Amino acid sequence: MKHSYPLRRTCQEATALMVAREDRDLPWAERLALRLHLAVCHACPRFERQMLTMRNAMRQWRHYSDHDGDER
Repeated sequence: MKHSYPLRRTCQEATALMVAREDRDLPWAERLALRLHLAVCHACPRFERQMLTMRNAMRQWRHYSDHDGDER
């Protein structure tokens, strides 16, 4: 996708980058564009915190599930 402003991203594009960042390393230009978007947007940092909360909850659940069988 070609942008008129190379580092400008919409909220939809920014959230897609945040989701992609969970699976792969982003190229520096995408990381920079995301950081710039997060600096000026009020909603996307909220989404980023929600993703972090879900990631941490899943990590705790996996840890809990791993030890669940040990107590039987």
